[in-house]
Amino acid sequence: MKSLWKLWIGLGLLILLTPLGLLARGTTWGEWAGGELKKMLGFIPEGLATLENFWKAKLAGYTLPGWNSPVLSALGYLLSAAVGVGVVIGLMFLLGRFLSTKDGNP
Repeated sequence: MKSLWKLWIGLGLLILLTPLGLLARGTTWGEWAGGELKKMLGFIPEGLATLENFWKAKLAGYTLPGWNSPVLSALGYLLSAAVGVGVVIGLMFLLGRFLSTKDGNP
């Protein structure tokens, strides 16, 4: 049980560290839009060009619309991290319940 608490504390620390990405210059690695790729590569990959507008993120930029100040932006990062962790934990809990049996044997 003690190691489980260490896991929760570590997870909480990682969530609290997510706004550190706001201190870095430029864009986040791998989160480039088509225009940014065109500047870097000189072209937009064909697959990306066709799928670029397929999905619009619910928390675009990891923040809510109108949250433009640095403090609110950091809160948006924390909210995004907490939601992501909550979804993953919830899915793993449901998967564990689905895969387990009443006698405890898989």
